[in-house]
Amino acid sequence: MLERLIAIEEKYNELSEQLSKPEILSDIKKTLELSKEQAALKNAYDAYQKYKKIESDLEEAKEMTKDSELGEFAKEEISRLNKEKETLESEIEVLLLPQDPNDGKNVIVEIRGAAGGDEANIFAGDLYRMYTKYAEKQGWKIEVLSEEHSDAGGYPLVEFMVKGDSVYSKLKYESGAHRVQRVPVTETQGRVHTSTATVLVMPEAEEVDVEINPGDLRIDVYRSTGAGGQCVNTTDSAVRITHLPTNTVVTCQNERSQIQNKEKAMQMLRTRLYEAKLREQEEKLGSERRSKIGTGDRSEKIRTYNYPQNRVTDHRIGYTTKNLDRVMEGNLDDIIEALITEDQNRKLKEA
Repeated sequence: MLERLIAIEEKYNELSEQLSKPEILSDIKKTLELSKEQAALKNAYDAYQKYKKIESDLEEAKEMTKDSELGEFAKEEISRLNKEKETLESEIEVLLLPQDPNDGKNVIVEIRGAAGGDEANIFAGDLYRMYTKYAEKQGWKIEVLSEEHSDAGGYPLVEFMVKGDSVYSKLKYESGAHRVQRVPVTETQGRVHTSTATVLVMPEAEEVDVEINPGDLRIDVYRSTGAGGQCVNTTDSAVRITHLPTNTVVTCQNERSQIQNKEKAMQMLRTRLYEAKLREQEEKLGSERRSKIGTGDRSEKIRTYNYPQNRVTDHRIGYTTKNLDRVMEGNLDDIIEALITEDQNRKLKEA
């Protein structure tokens, strides 16, 4: 553990030195790259500084035990410092676990109404609102990329970007099938129905993550559709991009100009191809994927939202809360923290 902490400290200091050089500071891209690398080390670096201070204080306290007047005080101080050191060592164990390189990234989320017809689309809209509320509480920004409205309400499909601090580290556990049990607004007999919506959370891909050959793309433009009147564009500003080798199709029509829609569509395409690449890598690793909390497959039922009992159950970790009403208002912290803790525990066992 100490060897790794020393290596982290050396790397952190090396990066600090590089970031103070004028030639680096004049290169914005390089500065951002190094700053990002240093930020990823900061928690472990700070923990090691605290650890060294405890070690130093322990040495001083041990010396004090030789003093007849300060001996008892020194023994109490040693006991306190040892407990503090033990707690810090546990925290450092978690900090030194292999980090997901995508944890610091923004995400693109896709929500689809699945089994259940109109009620599934309405539930997809409820999930979108839940994540919007959660993002607001986190200080994140939501940007809709593509949406299809259902006549009964909600969405057959909505895609949006979430931007902020370490978004993927918290939302990555949300991929999968979400099940709702409630009396739909369309139900006249008062019977409880079960419907599902699928969520897919993808880390935003940068150009360096995925190389796209322009010759592999078919780009179509068409007239945007909307609610009518001024909401409908009178020019061909909507963009559809097809990646021919994988037959991946993305569309964007939420921006006013064709150029902006094309940029957003390319961003979506890169992210989808990157997500497919990550999935392929995980399939090759096999055991690592099985040890994760869920596979992220759309078909995997990860959570049930039971309205009659005001209950939410996450099936992957057996977590249940009777605060469905608060969860749907974006209070997801307890569920997400439980998932993060379980993920860390599994990694610690493997380590």
